[in-house]
Amino acid sequence: MTREPRALVRVPLTSIAAVLSGLLLFASFPPRHLWFLAPVGVAILVASLTRFGHPDAATKKGGFGYGFLAGLGFFVPLLPWIGVYVGPVPWLALAAAESVFIGLFGVIAVMLSRSRWWPLSIALAWSLLEWARSSFPFGGFPWGRLAFGQPDGWLLPLASIGGAPLLSFGTALTGCGLAALAHCVFVRRSAGTLVSAVAATAAASVVAVALLPTLASNDAEDGERTITVAAIQGSVPRLGLDFNSQRRAVLDNHVRETLRLADDIEAGRQPVPDVVVWPENASDIDPLRNADAAALITEASSAVGAPILVGSVLVNDDRTTTNSVIVWNGAAGPGERHDKKIIQPFGEYLPYRSFFRLFSEYADRAGYFVPGTGNGVVHADGTAIGIATCYEVAFDRALSESVRSGAQFIAIPTNNATFGDTEMTYQQLAMSRVRAVEHGRSVVVAATSGISATVSVRGQVIQQSDLFVPETLVQQIPLRSDTTIATELGGIPEAVLCVFAGLFVLLRVVASRKTNL
Repeated sequence: MTREPRALVRVPLTSIAAVLSGLLLFASFPPRHLWFLAPVGVAILVASLTRFGHPDAATKKGGFGYGFLAGLGFFVPLLPWIGVYVGPVPWLALAAAESVFIGLFGVIAVMLSRSRWWPLSIALAWSLLEWARSSFPFGGFPWGRLAFGQPDGWLLPLASIGGAPLLSFGTALTGCGLAALAHCVFVRRSAGTLVSAVAATAAASVVAVALLPTLASNDAEDGERTITVAAIQGSVPRLGLDFNSQRRAVLDNHVRETLRLADDIEAGRQPVPDVVVWPENASDIDPLRNADAAALITEASSAVGAPILVGSVLVNDDRTTTNSVIVWNGAAGPGERHDKKIIQPFGEYLPYRSFFRLFSEYADRAGYFVPGTGNGVVHADGTAIGIATCYEVAFDRALSESVRSGAQFIAIPTNNATFGDTEMTYQQLAMSRVRAVEHGRSVVVAATSGISATVSVRGQVIQQSDLFVPETLVQQIPLRSDTTIATELGGIPEAVLCVFAGLFVLLRVVASRKTNL
């Protein structure tokens, strides 16, 4: 077969393989427990892009195209919750925008496939592109990082030393190693390439297994204090964008569920909690300005005999709003608060509002929220609590700062009612599980409509609520003051991965120029 007919066959086959790789990445994410498909998806994509350095490997233009197709295969099924109530345009636009980054990965992978160390360098390139799409534009969109599909996988311990970035890199490296093994079987069989391929495939797994004994214990250690935490899921009158059109009903639901807990405490069915966690948007009636809302929250806190972390929307003097978590101490009223620092573009605020309203009638439904400041820690009943409100849990910097500032456990108040009966809430819970291992902290997730959960320091789900029902989770958890290596290092591991990726790209560019001279 001549080169041109061979290309006519190869292009559609490679395109199919690229889309398949993206679909496998999607299938590796919760609520499915198929985490092992992620390295396979990476392997198929890398093999499709590079053809292991052969002359008929994809061009840079082809690399972008195949990478973009893989991105669509991944993000289109991963993100339909974006458009469940606003139509397909925002969902597909975001999926396409994120796929551009996978396309750029394809370009870099084609470049690096001709280097000797391509399994390592291409895995580093994946880390570089994950950093880029988690940072740009509008603060980035980290959803869909490989790490967030791995809470059930054996590579999870990597998060304790390098956070989500190292976990993503380990997953990508394993996939690139599998591609290298395929290279040994189908292209070039030699002892040297086989050894390097096996090393690349096994490296992350070996390190992860070696880290298992170093992970913090789920149980309280000698001298450690434990507390009882209750997560309240009051549910909402309706799902969708109008979930909170009956704001008083949402507040009443959470008060009612808390008073039910108080009855259980009085009857001896539940222990007295030290802290109660309400979800994001539990009181969208500003309790600092509305006496009725304040009275209801005070009643609930007094009834259970514990402070409540109240997710609330506060109205500022300039008519902007903050998405806040207030520590409400019974009759003493409001105490410390966390104002959400990382707010969601196109949801909590709309950049370039006059421009984007041309594309969707829903544009003006975006809020006028402003970001808060602070270190993400609030104190309740003598306990330092790290807060990451909903969207913030996707960003590494949010909880790194709060745990370094003394947080002894992590609370994730969230509102997923806006996204209906989709996989979004499962994807977000997976992030919370990764954060638990990353920082060695118990995590309590309180959601308006579910899924609420308590998560151990090893990322295991201890309790989990059902969707769309009022429910209360009560759990005794250990308070931790020591920090993991990942917490101490913060963003350093990701920076190192990105620097090495840049060096490999630079060396490849220099080598190509020398070849062309």
